[in-house]
Amino acid sequence: MQFDLFTIFPGIFDGFLTESIIKRARELKQISVDVHDIREWSTDRHRSVDDYPYGGGAGMVMMAPPIVNAVESIMQDREPGTEVILLSAAGERFTQSMAASLSSRPGLALICGRYEGVDQRVIDILGAREVSIGDYVLTGGELPAAVIVDTVSRLIPGVIQEESTSDESHTAGLLEYPQYTRPFEFRGLTPPEVLLSGHHANVEAWRRSQSLERTRERRPDLISARDRAVTDNEEENES
Repeated sequence: MQFDLFTIFPGIFDGFLTESIIKRARELKQISVDVHDIREWSTDRHRSVDDYPYGGGAGMVMMAPPIVNAVESIMQDREPGTEVILLSAAGERFTQSMAASLSSRPGLALICGRYEGVDQRVIDILGAREVSIGDYVLTGGELPAAVIVDTVSRLIPGVIQEESTSDESHTAGLLEYPQYTRPFEFRGLTPPEVLLSGHHANVEAWRRSQSLERTRERRPDLISARDRAVTDNEEENES
């Protein structure tokens, strides 16, 4: 899968792209990640990428021409179906289900906004999808872009073992159950006996009950959404 990251601070991605699973996936050609400096498409001697907002207000707005020209230039050599995404606090919330959907794309072009925002014409011309990783504001889109690259890459076959993702939080609509490993005893605490029983059915039952309990305590909204999905499915089967 091809990832293209458009930013005015390319150095932010240096560590992220050269460590751990992302580094290995790149080396094995399971993913390709190219970082593009938007300033290279600026046309003035100052390499300007922002200006004052029309209508007044605080801060600066990223200009449309450098971003649009950068994305269009790179997209000429990318496969059809590559999705253009603008990381924006005003975008739709990024979820595990969205990550799964995006992982089927041949590529993603991720535009990292800065300052007070990006000229609306970037979205209009490129047909960019606005995405937010949460209900808070960051200083730029670089960290959200890294989050999307990491989340989507993990779902690409071969990047990590498939069984490692099947029971993860949010994958099955619930939060993941508690995990334990050696040593057996640490500061007076030991793993639940059921995990040492060797009885796979009991272990699975315990894990499911723990997932349900955690989700009810920490994210009851997920339980509600899950219950609605089950009810809708049952009604569909009856009709």
